[in-house]
Amino acid sequence: MAYNIPERYQDLTPAPQLDKKTLNKMVWLSCFLQASFNYERMQACGWLWGILPGLQKIHTNKEDLKASMAHNLDFLNTHPFLVTFVMGIVLSLEQNKAETSTIRSVRISAAGPLGGIGDALFWLTLVPITAGLTANIAMDGSILGAILFLVIFNVAQFAVRWWLMHWSYGLGTKAVTMLTSNAKEFTRAASILGIFVVGGLIANYGTTSLRIVVGDPAINIQGLLDGILPKLLPLLITLGIYALIKKGWTPVKCILLILVVGIVGCAFGIFAGDSKAMDAEGNTIPGGYTPLVEWYELPAEE
Repeated sequence: MAYNIPERYQDLTPAPQLDKKTLNKMVWLSCFLQASFNYERMQACGWLWGILPGLQKIHTNKEDLKASMAHNLDFLNTHPFLVTFVMGIVLSLEQNKAETSTIRSVRISAAGPLGGIGDALFWLTLVPITAGLTANIAMDGSILGAILFLVIFNVAQFAVRWWLMHWSYGLGTKAVTMLTSNAKEFTRAASILGIFVVGGLIANYGTTSLRIVVGDPAINIQGLLDGILPKLLPLLITLGIYALIKKGWTPVKCILLILVVGIVGCAFGIFAGDSKAMDAEGNTIPGGYTPLVEWYELPAEE
């Protein structure tokens, strides 16, 4: 028999404020939000697991606790790093023994906008910035680069989890109004910052260059392009991929296109490489490698 969730709790006396220890415990448990992810209710099981310590302290009446646990198993899909924002609001409503239908509605309305905000804040901003700071260390062959990336990223996202839990719990339903009224502006600002960071990474790490030389004396085509605008080729590739995506290409198709163009370009000696390739006598091969099809001759190294 299905359990019918009551509209109101039996004990309507507001519960005492939750202590910091309980709030901090729920911050840690929120890290397991997606541990029981499924396509029926998405993050519902992980959500209940994370918020359960607070519900147990709020609802001393067993029937009320059962009702609260039942409606907190409703469908939920939000950003995993910002889920404590929703937890704080819901806990505030549970503490004041609001109607279960009201709590369910607020939970959905608070969880929805966090997807776009979280993606812009973390995947488009924090990840590129952190990667930009640590990539050089990793490229030098040091494992410290990978360790620093993981430490910086996880410390930042956990600090956000902790702050949002305490802040939203203190504000209660006012936090929902603040979120919905400023979500569009915040997402746009974070996205713009992320685009600037990604653009800086393209200019800094975009190493695609031409290997071609023509004429006698030899003219280096890449040198001519650098005279017009350094890193021009990575910029054109980025703009080209952007144009294809705007026309409806999927990211997978774009990746395959780059892969095919890269392989064909290297086979015909179009793109430069720095593979440190050497001939049989141990001399560095000009251009980094010997292409399959040699249709021009590189000048000998002096």
